[in-house]
Amino acid sequence: MKEMEIKVNGMVCGGCENRIKNALSTIDGVKNVEADHNTGVMKVSCEDSVNREVIEEKIDDIGFEVVKED
Repeated sequence: MKEMEIKVNGMVCGGCENRIKNALSTIDGVKNVEADHNTGVMKVSCEDSVNREVIEEKIDDIGFEVVKED
């Protein structure tokens, strides 16, 4: 099991948080998603086999922007 922290632009309310949680829960291996629109940070608990790029692509697909870290 691993945890990822991803910064996301575009979350402005609890509805945005729920939209992200619902979308990511459809990915096989994702166990838990916490999103906070106040900080713009989401935390994903998932199996080791889950690829970060798959999660980021899903976030982009539903209209939010992943902040790429240097």
